[in-house]
Amino acid sequence: MRQDETVTPPPGHPEPSRPLRSWIRSTPGTHIWLLIIVITSIVIELSTEGLERFLLERNSSNIVQLSAHPVQSLLLSAFWIENPSSVLLYFVLFETFHAPVERWLGTLRWLFVVTTAHIAATLISQKIVLMSIESHRVPLRMAHVVDIGVSYGLAASIGILTYRVHGHWRWLYLAGAVAFFGIPLFTGGTFTDLGHAAALAIGLTCWPLTKKEWRRTPARGTVVEAEHDQTPPDRERSETMTESSSPSSSQQGGTGQAPE
Repeated sequence: MRQDETVTPPPGHPEPSRPLRSWIRSTPGTHIWLLIIVITSIVIELSTEGLERFLLERNSSNIVQLSAHPVQSLLLSAFWIENPSSVLLYFVLFETFHAPVERWLGTLRWLFVVTTAHIAATLISQKIVLMSIESHRVPLRMAHVVDIGVSYGLAASIGILTYRVHGHWRWLYLAGAVAFFGIPLFTGGTFTDLGHAAALAIGLTCWPLTKKEWRRTPARGTVVEAEHDQTPPDRERSETMTESSSPSSSQQGGTGQAPE
C-alpha cells in the first residue's frame, strides 16, 4: 500500500482516529435533539418567571393546547424540559439509550419509534386526564397542567433496546424496565406514569423493526456484489494463458502430421 493512500473504515464502524466525531455522525438525530434541548433550557434559565411559565404552558401538550393546536403542541413539547438543571442527566440518558438505538436501527426507524411513542403516550395520558375531569375525579385545572419533556421517547428507546441485549441479560434488562415504569402505576401513579408505561409498551411492540431485513447495509451489499462480479486474478491469468496457447498447439498439430 502506498503511503498516500487513505484507509476507509468499514461502514457502521467508527473511525479509529476520530471516535467522538464518528459517534456523533452515526447518531445525528440524538445529538440534534440534545442540542435543541440545551438551547431551550438556556432560554428557560434566562427568562423571567412570567415568561418561563408562558413558554412552558404554550409548548405543553395538555388538553387545552391539544384542543387549540394539536400538531404544534405534540411536536414542540418534546423539545422542552421543565427543569434546566436536568440537562446533564438527559445527556447521559440520551447517550445511554437513544444513541445506541439510533445507531443500531438507523435514524429513520429510531425516529419512527420515539415519535410514535411520544404522540401515542401523550394522547393516551391526556385522554385519561379528560375522562377524570369529566367524572369529577380531578379538578378542572388539570386541563392546563404542564405536560412537556422527552421521557416518553426515552421509555420507547428503553423498550426496543431490549432486543439488542443477548442471552439471559435480556430478561433481567426487561424485568428492570418493567419494574421501573410499572411499579409507579400501582403506587398512586400519575397520568405521566401511565404515559411512561404506554411508551415502554410501544417500544417493545416495535420489535419487527429490529429484524435484519429491515436494517440497511447498502455499502456492504455493494462490496459483496463487486466480489461476485469480479473474476479472481489467478483465474484470469490462467484463462489468458490457455487461450494464448491453444492456437499454437492446434497449429503445431496440423503441421506436424501429414494427411493420409
